[in-house]
Amino acid sequence: MSDTKKADGFDDERLEQIFKFILECDREKNIYRQTYLTVEEGRRENDAEHAWHMCLMALVLSDYSNEDIDLKKVLAMLTVHDLIEIYAGDTFCYDESAVATQDERERRAADRLYSMLPEDLGARLRSLWEEFEKCESADAKFAKCMDNVQPCMLNAATGGRAWREHKVKLSQILKRNRNTASGSSALWGFMKKRFIIPNLKKGNITDDSEGRFIAENAHSGKDPE
Repeated sequence: MSDTKKADGFDDERLEQIFKFILECDREKNIYRQTYLTVEEGRRENDAEHAWHMCLMALVLSDYSNEDIDLKKVLAMLTVHDLIEIYAGDTFCYDESAVATQDERERRAADRLYSMLPEDLGARLRSLWEEFEKCESADAKFAKCMDNVQPCMLNAATGGRAWREHKVKLSQILKRNRNTASGSSALWGFMKKRFIIPNLKKGNITDDSEGRFIAENAHSGKDPE
């Protein structure tokens, strides 16, 4: 028991550490992604908005997971998975030079961020981040699925603006989403039908498959209005 344990039942030193971490994480609200918002024209979403949106998605889409999941753990992963970007910055998934240094930058950021917490709590949160990154457990696969579907949904809803600006190719999107179906085959099918194929046809995504992807997924049904 800490020497600062008080008669009213709390540990000043431990809580000081925890609140220092919590306030530091307020900086996540100022880490901006490449995805545009649907509610404020011209503004990109920040990491905190991204995390909230994925948590909401997980709550209402959990029935579509391929496997049984611990929803509480999935929500915890989605809450913490981008906190390291407070120090590492957002890595745009289609920026090859940034991706090349991502692991090292994020590992250093995790060392710095989670060491702010009491050792047991820091280890717990870091293990959630590491499990998410490994994407091997059922919980991590579904969390990663949310992380892939959410920006694709917003890109489609904003007229493919970010895809056009960055001249994104279909092959890049498929590489990014190589694990999406392992979290939810149903959501990957919906994503192809509603978000990707319509934007390929509109030219918002560069179709470097020369039409093969659209032909192979023609069974997805008619295009949305």
